[in-house]
Amino acid sequence: MGFIYVVAGIIAGFVVLMLGMRFFIQFKSSAMKGRSAPELAGKPGKILKRHPAALFYFYSPSCGACASMTPAVKKLALQTENVVAVDISKDMDTARKFGVMATPTLVVVREGIIKEILIGPQSPAVIEAQLG
Repeated sequence: MGFIYVVAGIIAGFVVLMLGMRFFIQFKSSAMKGRSAPELAGKPGKILKRHPAALFYFYSPSCGACASMTPAVKKLALQTENVVAVDISKDMDTARKFGVMATPTLVVVREGIIKEILIGPQSPAVIEAQLG
């Protein structure tokens, strides 16, 4: 009987830890809103300079939630130049500059200012609406 209470306590502790991490990530990400977009090199930097609005999608090939979003974002990237998909396993520097702590994350930049940060899986409609 005591074993059941120990296991229940461990599970409850794990759930509290996961919820705490989620709130921490949301809090830290919301602190980036309203700040200037970071200086970026290469294609992402050119997109920020050329377009009044840009959408950055941060993902990882090992991220299960990213698997549902990546096709929609890549389709949108083929239709418009101001969508940037960033594989954090290949470009962690850009993710750090934006303060990305989890994948998938969408960052919307307008007029050089970070306007929106969406963490977790989003529907194709929500993704497309971010550029509107």
